[in-house]
Amino acid sequence: MSDVDAKSKLEAAIESPAAVWTPEPAPRETPRHRLRILPFLITLVALAVAGALGWAMWDAYMGAPWTRDGTVRAYVVTMAPEVSGHIVELRVADNQFVHKGDLLMVIDPTNYKIAVSLAEAAVQQAQVNVQNIEREAKRRQELTTLAVTVEEKQTYASNAVASQAQLQQAQANLDQARVNLERTEIRSPVNGWVTNLLAQLGDYANVGQNEISVVDADSFWVDGYFEETNLEGIQVGDPASVKLMGYSQIVRGHVDSIARGINVANAQPNG
Repeated sequence: MSDVDAKSKLEAAIESPAAVWTPEPAPRETPRHRLRILPFLITLVALAVAGALGWAMWDAYMGAPWTRDGTVRAYVVTMAPEVSGHIVELRVADNQFVHKGDLLMVIDPTNYKIAVSLAEAAVQQAQVNVQNIEREAKRRQELTTLAVTVEEKQTYASNAVASQAQLQQAQANLDQARVNLERTEIRSPVNGWVTNLLAQLGDYANVGQNEISVVDADSFWVDGYFEETNLEGIQVGDPASVKLMGYSQIVRGHVDSIARGINVANAQPNG
């Protein structure tokens, strides 16, 4: 500021008592040591973040065993008819969820109902025969040897025993006929999803031929294949986290067992 400017301001302040003149502050310069310490602080923060991330990666990859070689598995219950006949009812569709005990399909029960009626008639006839033969044998046993020989008594007693055996056989045939009639209805043994349904209404179902399969919804597990060097850190009962492909949520579980050997990829039982 020149001397002329300072003098004019001083005169103005004297002429105007309300106005107070203050000299302009000198510009403040930023200390150079602060500019020097800022890169150092940034470097320290970067090193701390890198160290934390490095420790987290080490713990994830080395401290806790992990693998990308895993397979989700489940039991598939395959049902084959135990009796043959035409499929007259098909209550489910492919990929449908069913509950345990739900009716899946019905095989024509006509012949098996007739078989039950015939077996019931055979049981009734065998019961009548048993009663008749036992009465005859009892009467022979009460007679003296003057009226009937010992051999004849033994024959009637044997016939009574044989009639009892025939009654048991007829009863067993009736039980089998009733079981076969029940087997015309195929029900789901588990909770799950119907899969690979190839049977159609009107098809002829043969005994022992697979007609319907259900994926057991209560049997899912994960097979994880680890390197031998990681097995030491895995114990039965340890908590486990599973990230499934196409599924964002983490699945929580535990180590159920450790296999003693590894087979081919899909672990076929006949491999």
